[in-house]
Amino acid sequence: MVSKQFYNKFNCFPKMKKAAFLLILFLSFQGFSQASASSTITASVTVIEPIMIAKSVDLDFGNLIGSFSTGTLTLAPNGIRTVNGVQISNAVPGDVTAGEAIVTHSNNNYSITLPESFTLYNSGNPDQFLVIDQFTVQPLPSAGDEGSDILKIGATLNLDANQLPGFYTNSTGFNVTVSYN
Repeated sequence: MVSKQFYNKFNCFPKMKKAAFLLILFLSFQGFSQASASSTITASVTVIEPIMIAKSVDLDFGNLIGSFSTGTLTLAPNGIRTVNGVQISNAVPGDVTAGEAIVTHSNNNYSITLPESFTLYNSGNPDQFLVIDQFTVQPLPSAGDEGSDILKIGATLNLDANQLPGFYTNSTGFNVTVSYN
């Protein structure tokens, strides 16, 4: 409340000063009238299907004939073998299979990561080994379709000259990793 004494002193001001004073007084009370404000924000999330991969077929280069020189055997994702410097026996090809994995995913883009190389060891003499590299995969992932993709995996097997005969394997296997982009 404004005291009577203050009011009497205030009445002596000219009308212009009186209006300015009232405006300042009004604005100062306005500044104290709101100490806080709030707003409501909603939250949401879309849970997408996790990406999964499961091996369905192991990679098997089949049988090949050793050589006196170095060479390679490339197994394409479609199962076709190509040799360079070594021979394969069409009469006794062995079990030739490209690796295969099934990827279950949502309709998001994903990528595939394959190793740079992988080593196979002679089961009779672990000091003897072969290196696999140049991994390839088909089909390459595409976005837009939710569901499952069957990935076929090929690679190149590198042989040394006079490679010791035997069965070469590595029970640890190699990782094929898929992840959403």
